[in-house]
Amino acid sequence: MKLTEERKAEVLALCKKLVSNRSYSGEENAVADVLKCFMRQKQFDDFCTDKYGNVIGKIKGDRTGNKVLFDGHMDTVPADNKEAWKHDPFVPVVEDGKLYGRGTSDMKGAVAAFFCAAAYFMEDHGKDFAGEIYTAGVVHEECFEGVAARSISELVNPDYVVIGEASELNIKTGQRGRAEIILETFGKAAHSANPEKGINAVKKMCKLLDEIDRIQPPVHEQLGKGILEVTDIISSPYPGASVVPEYCRATLDRRLLTGETRESILAPIQKLIDSLEKEDSEFSAKASFSVGSERCYTGAEIQGERFFPGWYYAPEEKYVQQILQKIREAGYDPELTQYSFCTNGSHYAGEKGIPTIGLGPSREDLAHMVDEYVELTQLYGAVECYYAVMEALVL
Repeated sequence: MKLTEERKAEVLALCKKLVSNRSYSGEENAVADVLKCFMRQKQFDDFCTDKYGNVIGKIKGDRTGNKVLFDGHMDTVPADNKEAWKHDPFVPVVEDGKLYGRGTSDMKGAVAAFFCAAAYFMEDHGKDFAGEIYTAGVVHEECFEGVAARSISELVNPDYVVIGEASELNIKTGQRGRAEIILETFGKAAHSANPEKGINAVKKMCKLLDEIDRIQPPVHEQLGKGILEVTDIISSPYPGASVVPEYCRATLDRRLLTGETRESILAPIQKLIDSLEKEDSEFSAKASFSVGSERCYTGAEIQGERFFPGWYYAPEEKYVQQILQKIREAGYDPELTQYSFCTNGSHYAGEKGIPTIGLGPSREDLAHMVDEYVELTQLYGAVECYYAVMEALVL
C-alpha cells in the first residue's frame, strides 16, 4: 500500500488534532474523544473506553486468526516553558517538512499513523482477512509504563503487540525495564549541638549508599548494563535547623534486564542492610519499590509499583522475520535493534510474554524536548509500515 495524497492529508489532519489537544497524564479525555470520533467515522467494528480511559478500537476479519494490538500512549510530558518553543507546543505547525508540537514524536504521530493504517487496511481488504486488529490509545504511560496496558491486554488478549514508540521506522525487539527502589534509614533526633545523643540517619544512608555503589549489576549482550544509580536523597526533618535528622530517604533508578525479578533486584541490597545491621547496632534501614498513584480522567485511580520488566526477542523469531519481510516489500529496510528506554512493552512482553515489537516514526531523542517534531516522511512511512505489519500477521 502506497499512501495517496488524500490519505496523507488525512493522517496529517488527525495528528494535528491530537497534538492540538493538551493531554498531560490524567487529562487525555479530549484526545480520546478525537480517536473515538475517527473510529466512528471510519466505521470500526467496535470501540470502547475502559475504566482508566484507555480507548480501544477493533476491526474483525471474516476468518479466525491472530489478534494484533497496536499500542500508543495519549499522554505527554508537560510543555510549561512555552516561551522556549519557536511555535506554541499545542498549535501544530508544518515547517520544512516537519510537524512541530508536543507529542508529535512521543507519540501522537504514531497513534495517528496506526489508527489510520487500520482504517485503510479495512477500506482496502474489507473483511477478507484472518484475525482481529486492535488499536489502543493508552493513558498514564508517562507515569507508569505498562500499568494501564494491563487493562487492555485483559480485554483484548492479543497474540502480538506493536508498540508505536519512536524507532525511526526500525524494528525494536527488546528494551531494558526499570525499577524505582526506595531506601530508608532510621535514626534518632537530637539537637545538633549534642549529636552524640542522636542517631544521624543521613550518615547511615551515606554508609549504605557507599556499599551499594560496589554492587555490580548484570549485563545483557543486547540490552546492555543493568544500571543502578542514585537519583535523589532527602532527610527529615527538612530543613534540618539544628536537628540531627532522624530519617533519610533515597531513590535508586535500576535498569532491568530480562529474567530479573523483584526478589533478585532487592536481594543484594537487603544482604548489605543485614550486614550493616550486624556490624552497627544503631543501623536500621529498609529497601522497597516505590508505589505511585494517579487519578485518571475517568475518575478512577491508577496505582502501581514502579517495577517494569525488561524484555527481548531474538531477530530470528518467526513473527519478527514475517514482519521484516513485509516491511521490506513496502519499500523500507529497517534495522533490528532495541529501545534504550522503557515502554508499555514492559507489560505485554515483560509481564505477559506476548510476542512484541516496537515500531514508530521519528527519533528517540526528540521525546520530551523543546521544539519536538516529527518528520512528515517518517509519519507517512509509519502508516505504510503498520499496514505491512497487518499484512504480515492477519492476511
